[in-house]
Amino acid sequence: HMLYKKYGACLIVCFVCIFLSACVSTTKSSKQMSSKEKAALYLQMGVRYMELNMLKTAKENLDIALDLDTNNAEIYNALGVIYERLNQNAVARQNYQKALAIDGNNYRIKNNYGRFLCARNQYNEGIRLLNEALKMPLNNRKWFAYTNIGLCELKNAKPTLAETNFRKALQSNSQYSPALLEMQKISYGKGKFLSARAFLERYLAVTSHTPESLWYAVQTERALGNNALVEKYKEQLFRSFPLSAQAKQLKTAVKTN
Repeated sequence: HMLYKKYGACLIVCFVCIFLSACVSTTKSSKQMSSKEKAALYLQMGVRYMELNMLKTAKENLDIALDLDTNNAEIYNALGVIYERLNQNAVARQNYQKALAIDGNNYRIKNNYGRFLCARNQYNEGIRLLNEALKMPLNNRKWFAYTNIGLCELKNAKPTLAETNFRKALQSNSQYSPALLEMQKISYGKGKFLSARAFLERYLAVTSHTPESLWYAVQTERALGNNALVEKYKEQLFRSFPLSAQAKQLKTAVKTN
């Protein structure tokens, strides 16, 4: 079985509330704004474009932000994520380290850099940073770090510790979809198919299917003997994600049976 998907396919990145202290009043004209205020706006636009996966435009805005304010840790943090997504890992690492050097008490940076290190098999250092992120007094979104610790422990072949952290993430935010998906997968792997179905239902209450969630939905309903739902989920996977590895795997299984 595909018990666990390879770590790192999606980045659980923390950019929450980075503008609350830096937001600039929209009533100010460009001429009235300081360089730091302009940098904050370009940072905001860069992050928004990144969320839309428009990486080239995102990087252009972040580069302008950095030119305007070379001592802004959040800009380096965002650039770290950009370069990571562009598979320029050495430059990504440099930006995360620069961000931490400027602001060593920033839970968002520690979350992102800790996750980055875990994805590159530096488990001890990654988890250390993620645990430090959890202890930051201003961190009111601990589910990011708990989920990243869980993924790190999963990749490090420690599924029990991983599950503990996914459950802590859901205690912190019961609707956090990445943790719900991981618990669906863990439940399925343990043969707890009704529990897997329940986590899937919670997952779908807050987000849409991915190829991975559909694959586990098919396997779970097959194990429960619900052939009608198996066919429904298979059809949805083939229709919505025809080129996905999961769809190809199911089609191959059908041909060989």
